[in-house]
Amino acid sequence: MTIEQQLKAVIRDVPDFPKPGILFKDISTIMLDPKVSNAVLDHLTAYYQDKGLNAIAGIESRGFLFGYPLAMRLGLPFILIRKEGKLPYEKIKHAYELEYGSAVIEMHADAVEPGQRVLIHDDLLATGGSAAAAATLIEQAGATVAAFSFLVALDFLGGDKVLQNFSDDSYALVHY
Repeated sequence: MTIEQQLKAVIRDVPDFPKPGILFKDISTIMLDPKVSNAVLDHLTAYYQDKGLNAIAGIESRGFLFGYPLAMRLGLPFILIRKEGKLPYEKIKHAYELEYGSAVIEMHADAVEPGQRVLIHDDLLATGGSAAAAATLIEQAGATVAAFSFLVALDFLGGDKVLQNFSDDSYALVHY
């Protein structure tokens, strides 16, 4: 069974969340199955081990779930990209529009070194707004967005086209 088939077997559809007409892809069910969780990490580790990455950035909060363990498996630093007001030290920030409003994300100013090649990881790619905002922070710090990684991509929303402004390498384990 492929990784995509394994994930599609456990990802739960939740209709009308967070508002009517939305079919939410709930990945919390992946964490209930240690074998599938390890299969995800094994797959991502094999995929990214020879990509010349220097760090992995995860987008709060579901991007932390597999982004941090992946960074540990690859022996790379992990960069927290968080909602405004959650980081204690000197930070840089970026405001952006979401499907359901607007948001501000932040990153510690010293989390990225100029010239680093950074993988940005999140749970789901929809319109690409959050990942593009994270990429903007990475570039503001002087690093390069090497690639984007997602568990799920909602291809019909076209988020991958938005991300091409930062990197041609966008990878998802499951496509809907």
